[in-house]
Amino acid sequence: MFTLGDFKIHLINDAFTLVDAGGVFGLVPRVLWRDLIAPDPENRVPMAYHALLVQTGTQTILIDTGWGNQVPEKQQQFMEMNRAQGGVMGALARIGVAPEQVDLVIDTHLHADHAGGNMRLSADGALVPAFPNAEYVVQRREHQDASHPNERTRATYLSENFEPLLKTGQMRLLDGDTDLAPGIRGVCTPGHTPGHMSVIVQSGGESLLFVCDLASYAVHFERLGWMTAYDLEPVVTLETKRIWQKWASENQALIVFPHDKLRPMGRFAFDQKGRGTVTPVIEPYA
Repeated sequence: MFTLGDFKIHLINDAFTLVDAGGVFGLVPRVLWRDLIAPDPENRVPMAYHALLVQTGTQTILIDTGWGNQVPEKQQQFMEMNRAQGGVMGALARIGVAPEQVDLVIDTHLHADHAGGNMRLSADGALVPAFPNAEYVVQRREHQDASHPNERTRATYLSENFEPLLKTGQMRLLDGDTDLAPGIRGVCTPGHTPGHMSVIVQSGGESLLFVCDLASYAVHFERLGWMTAYDLEPVVTLETKRIWQKWASENQALIVFPHDKLRPMGRFAFDQKGRGTVTPVIEPYA
């Protein structure tokens, strides 16, 4: 746990997996990235799945929910998924927060590794909201794309992760940048998906940016031309990162990266040659 002004912040990791480096680095040649993140003999690199719990003093807010408990065993084995610490729910238990105490869930986007934990399988096999008293929010454009997937996106947009919440009125759709709570703002950061959202947290003159998949790893934020093969609009990703590099530098913001096991958090700055660098900030997982 660390503080940001008056807020308590908890960095949560839902799981570790191994994924093909071609997905993480896209068109970037292996010779350029292999010394930064060493691949295994099958050309896989480690991937974390970060969420953030923000306790403002009046509200308990969860940003992204991870995979959830309904990932098929075959998929877990394929990814060599390690959830030894109990994922998001295990972290909340260690913090002392019951699922019923979460007031707001912010879905940066609706890919299964970020929104699968919106719902959970109960003991009797029923699919129920994981956070029964929370309001869930996501961008309307993201929901539009998620509810009309194509051949590329349908494997990760799973309607059971969001449609039940819409039917009951528990999920609210956002139209652009939105103040979600005092000190918490959702901002549109398209590229990974057209409706992708990042989250700004500000308190006591301090700033944090949960970039989510605008920059899956710290190096993606440092280098404008590096992005994952998962990005649907890579050139849009590049220009969106340009905007938020400047913002992060001007605000000396702490940045949280969703999938980087080695540099989960850091602060961005430009060096004397105008190159971007992320200095790691080390905090333990909840």
